[in-house]
Amino acid sequence: MASTEPEHEHREEEEAPANEDEDTGAQVAPIVKLEEIAVTTGEEDETSILDLKAKLYRFDKDGNQWKERGAGSVKFLKHKESGKVRLVMRQSKTLKICANHLLLPTMTVQEHAGNEKSCVWHATDFADGELKDELFCIRFASIENNKTFMETFQEVAESQKNKEENKDASATAEILEKLTVEEKKIEEKEEVPVGSEKETKSDAEKTEKKDEEPASSA
Repeated sequence: MASTEPEHEHREEEEAPANEDEDTGAQVAPIVKLEEIAVTTGEEDETSILDLKAKLYRFDKDGNQWKERGAGSVKFLKHKESGKVRLVMRQSKTLKICANHLLLPTMTVQEHAGNEKSCVWHATDFADGELKDELFCIRFASIENNKTFMETFQEVAESQKNKEENKDASATAEILEKLTVEEKKIEEKEEVPVGSEKETKSDAEKTEKKDEEPASSA
């Protein structure tokens, strides 16, 4: 009896391609071997004491207006050895630095007029590779984050002030100690040597004996 199945169905089954996802067991060696590269950020010797999302602005004196510097993470980084703290902010996508300066004892931060979510401060910034006096304004998503930033900012500035005072006191104490040592050395130089003193006494005794001797008779 002749088959009733169409002939083209058999052809399709015969011509059906092999499964592309089928594992053939073949191993292909990579053309280029990539090696791991250690990437440094410059923050390896620092500890983060603050990390918040925000948007940063700088005041353009020439245009008399605020200009956006970027949106990303603002950090307070404390150096493990020196104890100095700097503010660093990078743009979230490009990681470009938009703020980079030390938090100094003389610096203050205050709430931006009419906005509880933002604050302003002056700083000598190094984000562009050279020192520039900048007026910054930073805006957070919440009032709480802005308060946290301002409080931490002031605490760090105060701690740096105390550190500078202790440093000055230590330097003063060291100077006074050196002066005391130098004064002692000068006093030692001014003292008469013991041997010289004995010789002087001996000469005096000889003179006295000569004076006591009777004059010889004629």
